[in-house]
Amino acid sequence: MSRINYHVYVIELSKSVFSESTKFRDANPQYNGLLECLYVGMTSKTPKERFDQHKSGYISKKGHKISSNIVEKYGLYLRPNLYNHLNPLSRDEAVKMEEQLALELRRKRYAVWFN
Repeated sequence: MSRINYHVYVIELSKSVFSESTKFRDANPQYNGLLECLYVGMTSKTPKERFDQHKSGYISKKGHKISSNIVEKYGLYLRPNLYNHLNPLSRDEAVKMEEQLALELRRKRYAVWFN
């Protein structure tokens, strides 16, 4: 049985990501420029710890970069009002919820990046 110690989280990004990142823009044809640009992720850490890792360009002990370039460059702050009600989750639930939340936010016309 999977332990309940994972979280989905949402980070607000600078709107400049939309004009500066072709891959971000291409992933969000529904975006109308009115709402925010967001990053949705999942973690076994607290959302704050994970946000800090992204912003620092965190490298794992094995030498792998495990932070998002988009968050490192454009991340502004966490948006707990968009995710607190969903946590905590098992790993399997978090994997599914990351995608579900990202797609739900896109349907609401946010511009969203997720892995």
